[in-house]
Amino acid sequence: MSRTIDVLLPVDQAEGTRSQVLRWLKAVGEPVKRHEPLVEIETDKVTVEVSAPADGVLQEIAAAEGTDVEPGALLGRVAPTAAGSVAPSIAPIGVAAPKAALESQAAVTAGRRASSDRMSPAVRRLLAEHGLDADAVKASGEGGRITVDDVLAAAARPAAPAAKGSQPAGVAEPDGIRRVPHTPMRRRIAAHMVESLLQTAPHVTTVFEADMAEVLAHRAAHRQGFEKRGASLTLTAFFVAACVDAIRAVPEANARWTDEALLLNEQIDIGVATALAGRGLVVPVIRNVASLDLFGIAAGLGELVERARDDRLTPADLRGGTFTISNHGVSGSLVAAPIVINQPQSAILGIGRLEKRAVVVERDGCDEVVIRPRCYVTLTIDHRVLDGHQANRFMEVLVQRLEGWS
Repeated sequence: MSRTIDVLLPVDQAEGTRSQVLRWLKAVGEPVKRHEPLVEIETDKVTVEVSAPADGVLQEIAAAEGTDVEPGALLGRVAPTAAGSVAPSIAPIGVAAPKAALESQAAVTAGRRASSDRMSPAVRRLLAEHGLDADAVKASGEGGRITVDDVLAAAARPAAPAAKGSQPAGVAEPDGIRRVPHTPMRRRIAAHMVESLLQTAPHVTTVFEADMAEVLAHRAAHRQGFEKRGASLTLTAFFVAACVDAIRAVPEANARWTDEALLLNEQIDIGVATALAGRGLVVPVIRNVASLDLFGIAAGLGELVERARDDRLTPADLRGGTFTISNHGVSGSLVAAPIVINQPQSAILGIGRLEKRAVVVERDGCDEVVIRPRCYVTLTIDHRVLDGHQANRFMEVLVQRLEGWS
């Protein structure tokens, strides 16, 4: 028998997180090609694919689906083949597989591979989460590809009546409760939130209100020019830029607590919370924001959000943030407090919905009621790192930058 090559979870694929084997894309005995996706690994941040290290056949699966794995862990083994040769089918170690069984398995896996090759990881994951068969989803993508929207549309349709005695996952049971199993991503997000809020950091939130008239005027004047240069000028980009000034005034907001010392980050790397429809939340990071102008921030932000929604983020895109922004106002929320801090960071900024409000202003010694575009902004802090006056100073600088935009 040929020597085997270990398939390992890369050390840098899961820094600071736990990982779980989500799905094997090949079955034992199937031919594989070098660099072909072999297995999907899911963390609380992102799903990544581990590729085959060589041409050959998948000889062994060492970590079954649903198994927690650590960086460097053995996932499986590939038996390599010489270039141009046809790899024989190999049964799992210690198991003698009859020829008929192998032929049957090959037919099934060949069909599955032909279908899955046309689907992105996001589509495959959504199919699994909703318990859907790809053959039951109407494809609208180019060349007959199934898109994320196709899967979500199929999942939204009423389920067919179940056969007597059967109980599909996610369907209402006799007690009137609809049970939907947690996805690995949702489990890990939940664990991360509990650890941050209840086991790590004392959370305190301060609330300010910002007048966005100057920002909106600047955006209206420059939006078309940004688009011609390939960047969408969103309101979030202005908040990212304003955070640079606020962090410079209060560097503790860009710090990390340890039992021995407070670690102040010299570089400002801001993560922007991004919701993925039906799947959870990720926080891709814009690097070295202080070195970027508004266009650079808008371009970087747009690229990251697009890649997040297309499920093309890598672990490196999510690693090493020093401060986080959550623009919950895009979904209609006015105020959210506390927003759970993204450990091991020390603060998180929340942005509420922008709306026109009646405001009292003084002109020539008289009070007047005027209509202004305003939104609430919150800063939730780790009270071990920052005190209330520091949080308020941060917010003062942030609001002043937004209201005096030029």
